[in-house]
Amino acid sequence: MGVISWVKGSVNPVPRELTYTKDEVQETFRVFLDDEGYQPNSFRRFLAQFWDSFEKPPRYRWYLHKLDANVMFYFLLSFFIKTLDNTNISNAYVSGMKEDLALNGQQRNLFNTVFYIGYILGSIPSQFLINKIRPSVWLPCCEVVWSVLVMCIAAAQSARPIYVLRFFIGLCESTTYPAIAMMLGSWYRPDELAKRMSVYDLASALASMCSGFIQAGVYTSMDGLCGIAGWRWLFIVDGIIGMPICFLGFYSIPDFPNTTRVVWLSQLEKDFSVVRMAELGQKSTRKLTLARFLKFFKSWRIYGFNWPYILFNIGGTYSYFNLWLKSLNQYSVQQINLIPTAGYGMAIFTCYLSANISDRMRLRWPMLLVAVFFNFFGNLLLAIWDIPFGLKYAAFFFPEIGYPVWALILTWASEAFQDDAELRGMLSAVGNTVSYAIQAWLPLLAFPTPQAPRYVWGYHLMCGLSFLSGIGVLFFVAMEKREKSMMGRVVNKYGLAVDPDDLMDFGVPESVEDLVRSEKVAEVEAEKGKRVEVSVLAV
Repeated sequence: MGVISWVKGSVNPVPRELTYTKDEVQETFRVFLDDEGYQPNSFRRFLAQFWDSFEKPPRYRWYLHKLDANVMFYFLLSFFIKTLDNTNISNAYVSGMKEDLALNGQQRNLFNTVFYIGYILGSIPSQFLINKIRPSVWLPCCEVVWSVLVMCIAAAQSARPIYVLRFFIGLCESTTYPAIAMMLGSWYRPDELAKRMSVYDLASALASMCSGFIQAGVYTSMDGLCGIAGWRWLFIVDGIIGMPICFLGFYSIPDFPNTTRVVWLSQLEKDFSVVRMAELGQKSTRKLTLARFLKFFKSWRIYGFNWPYILFNIGGTYSYFNLWLKSLNQYSVQQINLIPTAGYGMAIFTCYLSANISDRMRLRWPMLLVAVFFNFFGNLLLAIWDIPFGLKYAAFFFPEIGYPVWALILTWASEAFQDDAELRGMLSAVGNTVSYAIQAWLPLLAFPTPQAPRYVWGYHLMCGLSFLSGIGVLFFVAMEKREKSMMGRVVNKYGLAVDPDDLMDFGVPESVEDLVRSEKVAEVEAEKGKRVEVSVLAV
């Protein structure tokens, strides 16, 4: 059996070509489908409706559970704490920061603007660096710096140091999302990926929801403790929570299947990770050069993906909900922080539900259009504005039903562009760079704080952007089909388009039932002396 080699102590693995024969691939899968006659009981089948690994045979199930427990748990915590910090800027502003620091109306938006500038400058260079430095080294190091910077906000006595801190926080945070999306797409198969992407994204909604509860709790119980205001304690708590998450990353981040060196996977499981992704037609990671990076921009792919992706990013309005609540002068600080959590709860539910349906039915773009509709409808109502009070409440919540767009489009792109791992990582890096470049100035014009809560044209603009994002999804569909036809690609048994030379259907079973059928095929091929080799380049 081929093995994956690396230089111990190195931050990047040494290139090796690995060759697996058909018999070796079958034997690897046989180990993970090792229980003869295994059939999941009714309870496991029920659980599998919510999480696919529960109906797998024991060793396969244990493998996926280890991936989820390490990879997903760390990624969830990492994104949770980062979103918590970003949400806390808004919460802190209405919980005493404005008065304590004597801030004017636009400085709240400027805190986000300098964050976006840092994010813009860091996203694309970080993707080059993880091609040279292992993500398991690079990402945790950035998180350590991030945690320290967040805690430093608590010491600010004016807006000026917050501008500097927010810039470097954005720079450190820019490393995370594109790298994690790239890694998830390299470890999970089509029937697994959208749910895992949704867990990563719903961490954002969960953090936004928890931020309200945490802010309310801190404001009530810690305001004035040790002479420190409640909003300052929130940033201290963020940094304290973030620090152990950083060190967990050194252990949990698995890099990529063909370069991993984590101790929590056995050598057999590492080989299994490679061959199970190779049969999909997915290409391994390769060296990312400047020439190859520039070549990305000569293809429709980076534009087709980023048309809807960028519009999804810049079309958010939910962070202005608490400003409307505050303008009513009928809610306490705690209530202003807690009421918006209902919308984040809706986002968590719809994010998982749509991803689960998408995985089970292999529907990507139709589910995206459903999410786009709710975002469009909510912004349309807010653009009208003069509507009944209850409907206006609902209008702020509707865009949260459309929250699943990121998990779905990243899953879709991971499948559509599985022939280029570096492109998959660069897609969201470029998209985030452009999105945050726009967000650095657009809110200042569309949602100026002095106009709150009714903006002259902000919600009208968001309504139009939502509509255009739906058109972008349809453009992606058309261009993907056109490319498949022009390149002469074929669809494999997983529903993925691959080049004919990459069609590696060598009988790897997807289930116990498939294993029984594949044994008969293997017997026939053995008689013919047929031998199929699969080469995977580890870089």
